[in-house]
Amino acid sequence: MKLIPLTFILALFFTSCKDKTTETVASPVNYSETELDITTSIYPESISKVFEAHGGLDTWKKMRTLKFTMSKPSGDEVTLTDLYERYSLITMPEHTIGFDGEKVWLQNKDTTNYKGNAKFYHNLMFYFYAMPFVLADDGIVYEESEPLNFDGTSYPGIKISYESGVGESPEDEYIIYYHPVTHKMVWLGYTVTYFTNEKSKEFHFINYSDWQTVNRLQLPKTLSWYNYENNKPTTKRNEVEFVDVLLSEEKPDAKLFQKPDSAQIVE
Repeated sequence: MKLIPLTFILALFFTSCKDKTTETVASPVNYSETELDITTSIYPESISKVFEAHGGLDTWKKMRTLKFTMSKPSGDEVTLTDLYERYSLITMPEHTIGFDGEKVWLQNKDTTNYKGNAKFYHNLMFYFYAMPFVLADDGIVYEESEPLNFDGTSYPGIKISYESGVGESPEDEYIIYYHPVTHKMVWLGYTVTYFTNEKSKEFHFINYSDWQTVNRLQLPKTLSWYNYENNKPTTKRNEVEFVDVLLSEEKPDAKLFQKPDSAQIVE
């Protein structure tokens, strides 16, 4: 979030007033207590309307902690994220993955080895779940995209790309498709570069059709992954349900994300 510095505002004020013959005294303003609408000035109108349809970016920016649970055949997977620092902690029956702001670490709770890529996975589900609000991060470039036509409805699209050097996979691209009337997000198209530093031309698709209200914001209840052909979704492949969702303005304890002695750094 980019805010105009207070010193710049004051400089403009005094410059405009210095030639006036009548001296006026302005009442002091406490900007820390002033509600500022950040969505109408630094984001395109289309994405601003999507943010607003989900409860508003100003409300999202007040939140510090996000926690959710996914039920899987191997047991519950619980993800905890510090929304400001983007520290993460994923707790599974046999493994724990954490990110302390610098390094990703992996802890095996028994002799079972983790079969995935912990560095790739540590923030993957958080990013999908925190849509559309994560698309307000710094370093994002917005473009209009061709609409997605599915089951008789045309969904306008917004293409998301990243400035060079932003994030771990700046070559990844996203397209969000929203309902033409409600402006709620309906589809996400995304590419996977998997640290190759090469742009992919193949888009995968997630359907966002089921939402739940958590602390005044609309967050996903169910995400459905679809098969795809020619960069279009076709048939539903699988779905993931999110339960026990917590969204709080209280900051999580940073110690929760620190690497235990028995964990290993993931390079």
